[in-house]
Amino acid sequence: MRGYSSDVRPLCCPLSIPVSRFCLEGKERELKMPENKTVVRDKSSKPAWYQTIRKYEAPSILKAVWQLVDTFIPYMGLLVMMHRSIQAGLPYWVTLVLAVPAGLLLGRIFIFFHDCVHSSFFASRRANVILGTICGILTFTAYGDWRRVHGVHHATAGNLDRRGTGDVWLLTLDEYVAASKLKRLRYRLFRHPLVLFLLGPIYVFLIAHRFPHKGTGRSERFSVYFTNLAILVILLSASSTIGLLTYVQIQLPVLLLCGAMAVWVFYVQHQFEGVYWARQSDWDPIRVGMEGSSYYKLPKVLQWLTGNIGFHHIHHIRPRIPNYNLQQCCDETPDLQIVHPLTIRKSLRSVFLRLWDEKQKEIVGFDSAGRAARG
Repeated sequence: MRGYSSDVRPLCCPLSIPVSRFCLEGKERELKMPENKTVVRDKSSKPAWYQTIRKYEAPSILKAVWQLVDTFIPYMGLLVMMHRSIQAGLPYWVTLVLAVPAGLLLGRIFIFFHDCVHSSFFASRRANVILGTICGILTFTAYGDWRRVHGVHHATAGNLDRRGTGDVWLLTLDEYVAASKLKRLRYRLFRHPLVLFLLGPIYVFLIAHRFPHKGTGRSERFSVYFTNLAILVILLSASSTIGLLTYVQIQLPVLLLCGAMAVWVFYVQHQFEGVYWARQSDWDPIRVGMEGSSYYKLPKVLQWLTGNIGFHHIHHIRPRIPNYNLQQCCDETPDLQIVHPLTIRKSLRSVFLRLWDEKQKEIVGFDSAGRAARG
């Protein structure tokens, strides 16, 4: 998602904790564990399994091609069916019903785009760039520009001192209490579910992604211009064949459903009960993966549609593992199974967690800000 400054954020994209979500051996960092057990780890070192799971980074051309086949064929088929439903004069709700699976499949295509950004989908860098660019055009997201911003996200996730690029706007409890009334109002509006998950995707995918991020280089800017040009060519071609209105009736609901899905999944990956955030002096990249990134356990159909991105704790530890190897990596690595899964029911509560309490080391709701202001 699109990054923002600490004050004005257009929509986009510890010392100790009560209960640790994982167990690591080592020295220096102290974690409070259930049953009063204490486990320590030197944050400058990595656990033994970190090197063990590197083998899952190996791309598979067969798995990659099969994913393209089992996704692009039904996706294109659904678009054709949507066109025919309009052409036949059927009620528009029929087209919208077809837009639901099409939008979910486009979300899966976005995961392929995401893998290409990490150069993990194929062994060939050129193949990743080509497929990533194509998927980026389909999802209205410039490959080169998003690659840079997403790289910053991986380098700064969970770091309270480096918020602002590729993340969801998050204020600490103290920052919110000290903020002006206008800034509080902006933040509350931003954090409203209708803004985050309805207006947000509209703004991000249709407007924000049409412009390069601040500070981008020439290649990133070119990727934005190239993507915009490709979208314009598609729009003009559709206008001269099926008609502009028909194109919009097909493309818009599919893209917005994909966008809402992407924003929701991205949100619960780093904003949930028990999440880890820390200042730069205490920031630990392994804990960012194991505690600061969720293991979103979804039903198999949704896991397939979201391209295994629910194994986000593994992804943040080893971003080069392609989506089609994440399940196997988790199944064969007991240390990665210790993380408590985030279920759909639990994830719904994340909508009401909006501020980071630095004293309690937990994410809280706006009611905590009221109590802090009073007392």
